[in-house]
Amino acid sequence: MTEHSPLIIDIAGTSLTAADRVRLAHPLVGGMILFARNWQDRAQLLALTAEIKAVRDDLLICVDHEGGRVQRFKTDGFTHLPPMAAFGQMWLDDGQGTRQREGSGALRALRAATAAGYVLGAELRACGVDFSFTPVLDLDYGASGVIGDRAFARDPRVVSVLAQGLAHGLLQAGMAHCGKHFPGHGFVQADSHTEIPVDRRSLTAILHDDAAPYDWLARTLTSVMPAHVIYPKVDSRPAGFSAKWLQDILRGRLRFEGAIFSDDLSMEGARRLDGQLVSYTEGALAALQAGCDLVLLCNQSLGDGSAVDDLIAGLAQALAQGRWQPSPDSEARRLALLPQTLPTPWDELMLQPAYMQALDLLP
Repeated sequence: MTEHSPLIIDIAGTSLTAADRVRLAHPLVGGMILFARNWQDRAQLLALTAEIKAVRDDLLICVDHEGGRVQRFKTDGFTHLPPMAAFGQMWLDDGQGTRQREGSGALRALRAATAAGYVLGAELRACGVDFSFTPVLDLDYGASGVIGDRAFARDPRVVSVLAQGLAHGLLQAGMAHCGKHFPGHGFVQADSHTEIPVDRRSLTAILHDDAAPYDWLARTLTSVMPAHVIYPKVDSRPAGFSAKWLQDILRGRLRFEGAIFSDDLSMEGARRLDGQLVSYTEGALAALQAGCDLVLLCNQSLGDGSAVDDLIAGLAQALAQGRWQPSPDSEARRLALLPQTLPTPWDELMLQPAYMQALDLLP
């Protein structure tokens, strides 16, 4: 292990190949992200995560598991969690009728969000997964199809309270989490998977609304993922490659001390810097130099996996040439995301009173 293992990569199948093991063993690789293609059932997932930890026990095993339409594992006992907008709708419920005795809509929504975080985290941890990229902190302006019901609400105060509840539930299950997409993706219509969204609002407007949850939750969030969105009144680069956003605003003004992940470097919004299409290595270097601790490259293990190998080799070369300096602080933030307690095995979890009570609270 080096002073800094910043790369989060993926694999193509449901078990490790020899090439996968070589990549995961590389000291610049700090973890991997799972997708639906890596899933058959719980037994297979548990075997895969054990294989990964056998390569290196410090690797961070991640997944995008939010609920709603972004949930990689939905069968063989996994609870199909509602989209986050369901908790926002519950918040608006005034508690009348048959549910009046259960308290206000806001109280029920907070309890349900906390329960969802616990169920989400406990089920994943029982299968050997360390970390989920949730909660979404974007505001629902009704314009973004890629965000939509993944957002809790339009009001940043509601988003902050419900996200804090979800994060608390995850932490109860022993799982760290990631607020995304800083400073906010909900206002723009374009999907950064396929194009580069541009948000032309002022810094004052963004900080007042979209970025407010990151301010209020700065001491709660264990990590943050910036948006592949350009905010030209602040910087000409997307937030994930902007030292102004990551160092001056997120670290400085908002005083966030947790880990910062880049979003997927394979997305269209990730590799156009200053009008130029750059390589994965140059994109990774730009993210790291801007202030990211960890960088993701997804869906590039398919085929021969040469893009993953090229990124590892390119970052190693940049290190040798002095174009990039490892950060012990960044490595400490990565290691802090690893679970600190043992998970509850699946069969025991299914009978655990706290888990069963959490299921009852879900909408």
